[in-house]
Amino acid sequence: MTLQDNNIEASWGKRLLVTMVMNLIIPAVQIFIGVMAGSIALISDALHNLGDFISLLISYVALRIGQRGPTLKHTFGYKRFEVFAAVFSVALLYGIGFYIAVEGWKRLQNPQAIQGQVVMWGALVGFLANAISTLMLRPGAKTNLNIRGAFLHMLSDALTSLGVFLLGIVWIYRPWYWLDPIVSWIIVAMILFGGWGILKKAFFILMNATPEGIDVEAIRRDIEALDGIKEIHHLHVWNMSSERVALAAHIIVPDQTLSKVDELAAKVRELLFCRFKIDHPVLQFETRPYEEASLLCCPVTGNRYEPSSAAADQEKTL
Repeated sequence: MTLQDNNIEASWGKRLLVTMVMNLIIPAVQIFIGVMAGSIALISDALHNLGDFISLLISYVALRIGQRGPTLKHTFGYKRFEVFAAVFSVALLYGIGFYIAVEGWKRLQNPQAIQGQVVMWGALVGFLANAISTLMLRPGAKTNLNIRGAFLHMLSDALTSLGVFLLGIVWIYRPWYWLDPIVSWIIVAMILFGGWGILKKAFFILMNATPEGIDVEAIRRDIEALDGIKEIHHLHVWNMSSERVALAAHIIVPDQTLSKVDELAAKVRELLFCRFKIDHPVLQFETRPYEEASLLCCPVTGNRYEPSSAAADQEKTL
């Protein structure tokens, strides 16, 4: 990881700290106001915000751990810890969503009078805090899955607080208290929808799936189009973390000096980074292909390394 990357992530860490403080203070105020006003929607919004404080705390810890370099035991470093943190954060929000849904059902069966003006001001406080948090986290959400999870939490909170604010205005003029549980269920739906995208991306990363937007066949065509390359096989492309992409491949070239191979490797790395944003390529150059070698390699049944007979004999003697 470069010095610039460390500076960027340090900036993200500071922004997470600021949003954490706001999401600890605001829910306390909203819960107090929600109890006074008798609104489950405002209390749901407050619990959503409180859950986001815990999620932000998890995100911050994961970001700090992810900055650690590789070790002899963890040679890829700790960046994927942020992916686990994002999954845990979504699971926490789903638990809060379930609680809100149950409480909303109880309130629908037994509607209660609600002080609309009190709800309106309590929701406005939450909306302003969440809107500021959303703007602060937006830059990091474009590249980092962990920050994106926090950003989506803040965005959904801002929208739900705005909805509760409008609901408070309605209650000032109309006693439509049945809207209280309906709005709380809308909040739950937003939680489920926002979390699903994060879970899906995290699943693909943990399964070492080909990153979204990368065409493996296009990689093969572009590499094999380079002068001096005959064939590429045993190709793997995966996310090392939410923002880094790795590639491993075997490349067949004519028999030549090592310096020529180095020049060819530099061309391949430049192509991979410029066209596909692959920043961690591992290339193995060979002069003859394996028998029945294919573009993809099955790790269970196909094409594993077998020592030569001389090497096998030497191993037996040892």
